[in-house]
Amino acid sequence: MLEYQSLVRFEDVDLDTLEVQGLDLLIGMRGHADAGHVASQVRTELLDSLNPRLIASFDTDQLINYRERRPQISFLGDHFAAYQPPRLELYLLTDGLEQDFLFLTGPEPDLAWERVSRAIVALVEALNVRLTVSFGAVPMPVPHTRQMGVTAHGNRKDLIEGISTWSPTAELPASLVNLIEVRLIEASRDVVGYSMHVPHYLSEAEYPQVAVGALEYVGAAMGLGLPTDRLREAGRRLEGQIAEQVAGSPEVQKMVAGFEERFDQHVPETERRSLLVSLDAEVPDGDELAMAVEAFLSGVDDQGGPAATDS
Repeated sequence: MLEYQSLVRFEDVDLDTLEVQGLDLLIGMRGHADAGHVASQVRTELLDSLNPRLIASFDTDQLINYRERRPQISFLGDHFAAYQPPRLELYLLTDGLEQDFLFLTGPEPDLAWERVSRAIVALVEALNVRLTVSFGAVPMPVPHTRQMGVTAHGNRKDLIEGISTWSPTAELPASLVNLIEVRLIEASRDVVGYSMHVPHYLSEAEYPQVAVGALEYVGAAMGLGLPTDRLREAGRRLEGQIAEQVAGSPEVQKMVAGFEERFDQHVPETERRSLLVSLDAEVPDGDELAMAVEAFLSGVDDQGGPAATDS
């Protein structure tokens, strides 16, 4: 537990108290493939809505290459002020169901990935974290007119089986969150992640739909009630703008139609399930969603985590 003290500074909180012990941990870092700006949108929504309490912060001076990712600073006519250093921080949040969880958020470090991974594994062990959940998003050749896809991964089969719309065997550029998942599995800690699929032609813009999707998946896995109303409204406005742009461009219409055709050919091959219901149940429609949420929450175990299902 002493190894990470050079990287992590704790606030005035007793790590041995029940308040921070035995919770779930959500990880969201802004990395090289933050398609749709999912990490920043989720961070803003959770920190604005869920009464955050800072637990610990990482020494980003040891972790960030400032020449490659320069922080922002304000120039006020004749002087500089309001320097905005990068912050990688651990918060205690309380959801809409009055359930506490931990949230690690900030920029993906450029340096010392192994040290950071060891520090996070040590934190997970010191805080007796039950389940670590990560989220992210990648650009994909998929249409915005279809249900958003996801790739689920980790070592909790009950929280990933039957979820993915794309499960390749491939060599990919790594992220720190990927490495953390590997190290947690090696340490026999429960960990899952959800990588959302964003239409590549929308991946550079802020895409509220991907943040909604990420919050739905991690909320279901962790048994939390997470806020999505503002993001859904922003998504509806964006959908209207996209529809107007597509209608005005035959080239874009042709591109989207091609993606739709390929998507529709693939989807029937994949039987997807919802984390809100059991493996042998149908995904609820709009009228049944409230009942499905209630059924899911009634299956939460005594520790507050999702009850395991038979695989």
